[in-house]
Amino acid sequence: MSKDYYQILGVDKKATKDEIKKAFRKKAHEHHPDKGNGNADKFKEINEAYQVLSNEQKRQQYDQYGSTGPFGYDGARANSGQGGMGGFNWQDMAGGQGAQGNINMDDLGDIFGGLGDIFGFGGRSNSRRGPQRGHDMESELTITFEESYSGVEKMIQLKKNIQCNHCHGNGAEPGAKIETCQTCKGSGQVRQVQNTMFGQMSSVIVCPDCHGEGKSYSQKCKDCRGSGVINDYDKIKVKVPAGISNGQSLKLSGKGEAGIKGGPVGDLYLNIFVKPSAKFKRDGHDLYTARTITLTQALLGDKVNVDIMEGKVKLKIPSGTESGKRFLIRGKGMPKLQGSGYGNLYVEVDIDIPSRLNRQQKKLIEELKKEGL
Repeated sequence: MSKDYYQILGVDKKATKDEIKKAFRKKAHEHHPDKGNGNADKFKEINEAYQVLSNEQKRQQYDQYGSTGPFGYDGARANSGQGGMGGFNWQDMAGGQGAQGNINMDDLGDIFGGLGDIFGFGGRSNSRRGPQRGHDMESELTITFEESYSGVEKMIQLKKNIQCNHCHGNGAEPGAKIETCQTCKGSGQVRQVQNTMFGQMSSVIVCPDCHGEGKSYSQKCKDCRGSGVINDYDKIKVKVPAGISNGQSLKLSGKGEAGIKGGPVGDLYLNIFVKPSAKFKRDGHDLYTARTITLTQALLGDKVNVDIMEGKVKLKIPSGTESGKRFLIRGKGMPKLQGSGYGNLYVEVDIDIPSRLNRQQKKLIEELKKEGL
């Protein structure tokens, strides 16, 4: 039975090579046997169609004779026992004798991405084991409320991978001979060819001699064993800016773990925790506090001292002030972390009503009562 390779790939008979390749990649990925809904027979048929239509000579013969008949692809192989007129046979793709269906990983590499080494080859791999960026780190720092207001410098100590002082990060024992790797010529990668069910496939792998570094040395560093890093304690000076709030993080670039083989250092993310204050509550850049006043101060008015972050200020209490009234003192809140100026301070007054009165106080209150107060 004649096969319509164009229909199998879902392309028009006038499709370009790029359109055919694009359709092949989409279909092959959709029907790959390693996928849950894959179909091995359909996958084989798709590859068969692509091997014909992607080859200019085979496509021309297919357009002329089709896939069956005395000169077709199936018939030619069956009648002659060989390649006939250059026709296609699945055995070619399986790497059989006289195979002409070799596939380059440039066609299949991105189809198999994420499926693993499904046929025992690594595919196109750019992974290297040479210089690698160090890992980012995360840690915590607790400061007082007062320190969050004024800013502070702290010294912290973390255990992490740091650059080896003995080899200065290059992984070679001092005085050892360092040369360009002769296997990969300094690229850190080599190409290998393997026989698979699709024929010969080429892939790029990490150089087995230099492990992707591109160079070799006569002796590894005795302290770090060639990695360029050791695990040890490191002291880090941290400058906490004024105005930082609880839960915010600081990014300290280049303060994470040292990179392998002299690679760049990672970053440190420091989560800041601020201890609560006994006097103030914070909301954004604003601060809130309370001030207790006497009954006579509320009735007659007065000037009272109010705590602020940098000391005290005078607050005018007008006569007739009610308990719970909130006063605004501008510019006495927290410093703005990413800007200029300060937030505001809000002072809520609480009138102290005595629970006990002496004889004289009772007498005075009785007089006020007679006056209608």
